[in-house]
Formats: sequence, structure tokens, C-alpha cells
Amino acid sequence: MSLFAMKKPFSENVHYFLKWMVLGCIIGGIGGLAGGFFARCIVWVTEFRQENDWTLFLLPAAGVLIVLLYRITGEEKNRGTNMVIEAISSNEEVSGATGPLIFISTVLTHLAGGSAGREGAALQLGGSIGNVIGHRIDLDEKDKKIAVMCGMSAVFGALFGTPVAAAIFSMEVISIGVMYYAALVPCLLSSFLGASMAEFLGVEKESYSILQMPELGLSSGAYVIVLGMMCAVVSIGFCMLLHGSEHFWKKRLANPYLRILAASALLMIMTFLAGTRDYNGGSMGLIESAMEGHARYWDFLLKALFTAVTLGGGFKGGEIVPTLCVGSTFGCVVGQLTGISPSFSAACGMAALFVGVTNCPVSSLLIALELFGGEGLPFFAIVVAVSFTLSGYYGLYSSQKFVYSKTKTEFINRKTNE
Repeated sequence: MSLFAMKKPFSENVHYFLKWMVLGCIIGGIGGLAGGFFARCIVWVTEFRQENDWTLFLLPAAGVLIVLLYRITGEEKNRGTNMVIEAISSNEEVSGATGPLIFISTVLTHLAGGSAGREGAALQLGGSIGNVIGHRIDLDEKDKKIAVMCGMSAVFGALFGTPVAAAIFSMEVISIGVMYYAALVPCLLSSFLGASMAEFLGVEKESYSILQMPELGLSSGAYVIVLGMMCAVVSIGFCMLLHGSEHFWKKRLANPYLRILAASALLMIMTFLAGTRDYNGGSMGLIESAMEGHARYWDFLLKALFTAVTLGGGFKGGEIVPTLCVGSTFGCVVGQLTGISPSFSAACGMAALFVGVTNCPVSSLLIALELFGGEGLPFFAIVVAVSFTLSGYYGLYSSQKFVYSKTKTEFINRKTNE
């Protein structure tokens, strides 16, 4: 091989590295500022809602405003996170309006008490930022996909304070079995910078302490395997519930205004019947209680139902925080019933539900390590592997592709079940 032939790949790698160092900083900085500001808004409206119970009656008005905003901007057919995923896996475009729309509509949902998360906004807001910047600087189609992933990583990292998991998740969630390694450096840089910008804006990173960690042994290992199997079943049920709710609402009420008004009424009734506001918003209080070893037996089920009505009816937000809530409360309940550290069980349940609905085992393990620390690594690895394998081809995102089989070394290239 000639010296020139050896130098050419190296020079290309250096060019790639320097280019994406600069672009990663730009996208990470802008994404981090946007994500940090968004996180502060969510915290503010959540505190306001918790101090003012009357905000629940804003659900109909908030719902109508959300539908109106998407209609007047011509984004009625906006497919949210699925559109962002397809922008990377195919040639779908993430519109510039996606970012502002998901920002405003998610804040409105949380203000009025809809049961939703925030990472859906993170992926859409970040994807929109990356796509717009890619257009502005005239990136080609392949580089624009990396820019979209950078934006996703930056805002996700800003919201959760888990930069490593955020970077890997953006590369892993698109096509299960194939990771977009070309985006590794820019996504990591964008994610860490995004998390730093959010911290500068006063956003607190998510982290939890496990109160009692069992020693790794035959009995504790068997327990985690069984818990992973149970969480896989719950994750399938949760995905089916979310997709089924969306299809039900659209089939029964084709008019989006009537649909979101009906969902608003049902959410208010459910809240009054539940006798608590714990299931409104992101329900971070339920996660914190579960990590302290306390959860009601029905918490995971009611949170799943509230989320299905909220998102299926047309409100905006994410599914990941509700997933973490369902997983932590379910795991805590299993721990209470078996007498095995409910706090530890909640952490394992959270990781197992996350992988069950996202089909991202590497990201799930990393987010568990960043949220709970490295002491539970063996348990997290086991529960994630079991839940991932047994959860089948269900998932939150219908545009997500399974490139390779979960159970055989073969190419399948299929989408998730709905």
C-alpha cells in the first residue's frame, strides 16, 4: 500500500473529527440552551399545577389550543418522534415548526395535568434544531442525519443529565441491531455540552439512591431474572395500551377537537375518582417514592392508563418518563410482595421497562448506571438482557426498525408491532 493511500483515510478522519467537533459544539450549545430552558419551564408549570388544583380545569382549553396550533401551522399530520426517527432511517424531513410546537404543547399538557413525559419533546425539539442547522449550513443528506442525532442527544442530555445514555440512545433507537457509529463523537460532544448548558441554567440532573442493594448470588440473580420476565410482559402491555388508545380515539372521534375534549373530560373524571393528582404530569413524585421503597399496588396500572388517555387523546409529551414511573412502581410493588429491597426492585424495574419499550439495551444499561450508580451493574445487565429478549418486537415508536432478530442471528428488517 502506498504512503498516499495510507494518508488519505487518516486525513479524511481528521477532517471528519474537526468538522464534527465544531458542529457538535454548535448543535450541543443551542440544544442545551433550548433543553435547559424547556426543563425550567416544565419545572415551573409543574410547581404551579401542584399548588393550584384548579389548573385541572384548563385541560379542555389547553387541548383545543394544542390542536389549533398544529392546524394553523399546517402540522396536523406531524408524526412527532416517529418523524424524527424516519428523518434518520429514511429521507423524512423534520419541519422547523416541530421544535416550537412540541415545546409549547408539552408545557401546556403539563400545566393542565395531562399525564406525559418530556423526552418526546427532547427528541423532537433536538431533532428539529439539528435539522434546521443542517439546512442552514447546507449539509448533505448523510451529514444532516448526524446533525439530527446530535440535536436529539443534546436536548435529551440536557433534560435528564445522563449525557452518555443520551448520546448512545440517539444512535441506537433508530434501527435495532445496527448502531450509527459515525455519529459517536458528535453525539457524545453534543450530549455532554447540552447537559453542561442545562446545569448552567440551574437544571438538576436526575439521580437516585438505592437504599438496600443485595449481594450478587444465585438467589438474587434468579430474582432479577424473574423480575425481568415480569417487566417484559408489563412493557408489552404498556405498548399495546398506548397504541391501542391512539387507534381507539382516532377511530371513534375523527375530529381532533372533539377527540381532545373527550380525553380532557375523561382525564378529569379519572383524576377525581383516583382521589389524587399523583398520576398527572410526569409523576416524578411516584418515582421518588418508589425509590424510597413505597408504592401502592395499583400505581403502575393507573399511571399507564392516565398516560394512554393523555397521549392517545391528542395531548403532547413523551412516553419515557411515564415508562420510568410504571417500571419503578411495578418493581417496587414486586419488592414489597417478595420482601426483597423495594428500592432495589424499583431501580431494576425502571431499567427493565425502559428497554422493554425502547428496545435499546445498551442505552438502558447506561441510563441505569447514570441514574443509580455502578454498584448495581451486574443486576442491571441481567434485568435489561432478560426484558429485552422477552419483550418481543413491541415498542413505543412505530417507525423503529428491527434490523436483526432478537433470537436468531438473521436479518429481518421489520418494524415494531402495534
